[in-house]
Amino acid sequence: MVVTVFLASLLGAMALGMPIAFALMVCGVALMLHMGMFDAQLIAQNTIDGADNFVLMSVPFFILAGEFMNAGGLSRRIVNLAMALVGHIRGGLGYVAVFAAIIMASLSGSAAADTAAIGVLLIPMMREAGYNVARSAGLIAAGGIIAPVIPPSIAFVMFGVVAQVSITKLFMAGIVPGLMMGISILLAWAWVIRKDKLEPRPRKSWKEVRAAALDGGWALIMPLIIIFGLKLGIFTPTEAAVVAAVYALFVGMVIYREIKVRDLYPLLLSAGKMTAVVMLLAGAAMVSSWLITVADLPGQLASLLEPFMDDPKLLMLMIMIMVVVVGTAMDMTPTILILTPVLVPVIKQAGIDPVYFGVLFIINNAIGLITPPVGTTLNVICGVAKVKMDEVIVGVAPFLIAELVVLFLLVMFPGLVMGPLRWFM
Repeated sequence: MVVTVFLASLLGAMALGMPIAFALMVCGVALMLHMGMFDAQLIAQNTIDGADNFVLMSVPFFILAGEFMNAGGLSRRIVNLAMALVGHIRGGLGYVAVFAAIIMASLSGSAAADTAAIGVLLIPMMREAGYNVARSAGLIAAGGIIAPVIPPSIAFVMFGVVAQVSITKLFMAGIVPGLMMGISILLAWAWVIRKDKLEPRPRKSWKEVRAAALDGGWALIMPLIIIFGLKLGIFTPTEAAVVAAVYALFVGMVIYREIKVRDLYPLLLSAGKMTAVVMLLAGAAMVSSWLITVADLPGQLASLLEPFMDDPKLLMLMIMIMVVVVGTAMDMTPTILILTPVLVPVIKQAGIDPVYFGVLFIINNAIGLITPPVGTTLNVICGVAKVKMDEVIVGVAPFLIAELVVLFLLVMFPGLVMGPLRWFM
């Protein structure tokens, strides 16, 4: 009955058009009424406790780092570097998009921001060169969702806070799976363009490649600082976010000189608005999370999944299928905040490493960003490329399948996640 009340209240509130944060609060109220323990003070207290978290301080700084990166010209220089390296290959602009997506993923951690930044720069070039625009838009959207998987990642921070799992371990464990996602869509791109008649761009001279590398080198240093800083214990994930923001601001203002003092207020305001949305969601989710624990919803779910508990791989496969379905209708952040407190106790009971589960869970939620009908990243690229949603859905299909194959391989072979983690840690 608790499961029914939870789902009915949450989905009912969302169906009425209520924002996710308020829908979560309605869900909390419904659970409290069902259990006969309604108290408005508990809602307020848990909401404040949900946002009052030291680790969550990294969220506004990672968002701010992304704003500084885009405004400071780092995104454009990364694309230029990728263009100099692989732009001359047949279908080279597609390879440029993927390489740029991987590099930018290690800078911003935002799928929507990376997709928009790459799309604005490359879609006009691809259209002019005769590429299938819908397919190109699908490729850029699929590349953009690598951002939540490769550190720094706001999604890993959110999961780590809710699940009480080491964020540093999540960051390190996400590197290889994120690269695998990039390789999978590169292979898919090579396959889908095999019959297209595309004129390759002129090869850049060694001098031009060197100039692009020197110009974009400052952008490439930031992910190295973050990864090695975390690995060596120089700073925590929260401090890493501050380092990223300060570094992006320094490069944008002092090195590239594309950020002016007058630009700081609009950038801070934009980052503040995005942070407010995330923090409100985190606070509202804590109400539902606390009540989920009180009502023993994980225990009830565990009993439903009892037939699969003896086989961790089969259990993971069933959970991943469920999350894929949920991802078609719900955005990434609310899915993380709603499902994490429900699923983590179940996987712990089955003996599955929470770090391993966290990586696959975030990859699955990232894939949800390009699955219709919600598909946040699809909506972003539709706006950037000025292409209809149904066309982009067809265009993204090969790359969506490629990333689902990667997810399946990670379920079947956990060593692909945990093995590299042992190397990095």
